[in-house]
Amino acid sequence: MRICVVGAGAIGGLMAVKLAAAGNAVTVIDQGAHLAAIRKNGLKLIWEDGEELSASVTAVGSATEAGPRDLVILAVKAHFLEQVARDVDALLDQDTMIVTVQNGMPWWYFHNFGGDLDGRRLETLDPSGILDRYIPAERIVGCVVYPAGAVAAPGVIKHVEGDRFPVGELDGTTSDRVQRLHDLLVAAGFRSRILDDIRSEIWLKAWGNLSFNPISALSHATLEDICRFPQTRALAAAMMAEAQAIGEKLGVTFRHTIEKRIAGAESVGAHKTSMLQDVEAGRSLETEALIGSILEMGRLTDTPAPAIEAVYACVMLLNKTMVSESAGVKLVGAA
Repeated sequence: MRICVVGAGAIGGLMAVKLAAAGNAVTVIDQGAHLAAIRKNGLKLIWEDGEELSASVTAVGSATEAGPRDLVILAVKAHFLEQVARDVDALLDQDTMIVTVQNGMPWWYFHNFGGDLDGRRLETLDPSGILDRYIPAERIVGCVVYPAGAVAAPGVIKHVEGDRFPVGELDGTTSDRVQRLHDLLVAAGFRSRILDDIRSEIWLKAWGNLSFNPISALSHATLEDICRFPQTRALAAAMMAEAQAIGEKLGVTFRHTIEKRIAGAESVGAHKTSMLQDVEAGRSLETEALIGSILEMGRLTDTPAPAIEAVYACVMLLNKTMVSESAGVKLVGAA
């Protein structure tokens, strides 16, 4: 299959290497030192057990250079989607699938949703309407990303844990194309399932994103530390309870309890969340996709969420300070 991965970072790079190693023609779009390293040396993946896998991929700097593909994986962070949306058309062939692998809520959440909210645009995620305008909703297949990883160096991806990529059509049907996507992921060595309710799976993952990510960004603590410290464990549980109330009003089924979800995060160990990694590196934070979008859904369903609101305010200020100072925040040893 002809595949283009837009953004070869932690998740996009991981997927690109495994898909290329399985015999697919993979092109990645990226920028800067990462792009230069991939062009020179290929893309390298270091799995959690130390196994190293390298893949020869075509590396380009724009969608025009990549050309039409059978599958497009949008792997840039949610707040960078606007920058790539206008060029997506250059990647589309007659039957091209688009798979989104961002953290948090997707901008397409209410497409094929049914009811009064059907087709509604989430303004926190697509304030200008550019994503709706340039990325055809009928081409999108939902996907939930469970692996964790990081860019260890330009051209090098470090896998931390996880290998699951559940997928599903937005209308819940089992189409030929979602079956092809499932089979493609399995052949590349990932675990995948075709779901008839992709949104409930999105919420299950979002539970952790909306709580553990911002708490870690503010406290500089790892997942296990957050879960083992009574006050932050309680805060995460309170945020998750508020989110569950919102989700259930939207018809979401939560197949795990809050305690089981927290225990799952604790079992990951001393892992820095993606938001904490961004704080340390001085990168802009995924505040809207992870938190703001859920608060918007709370307003749509008249559901109060004071704990989420409070943490959101603190993370927004942290992000504003980092942007204005062009700096990250990292713990250093005391003198």
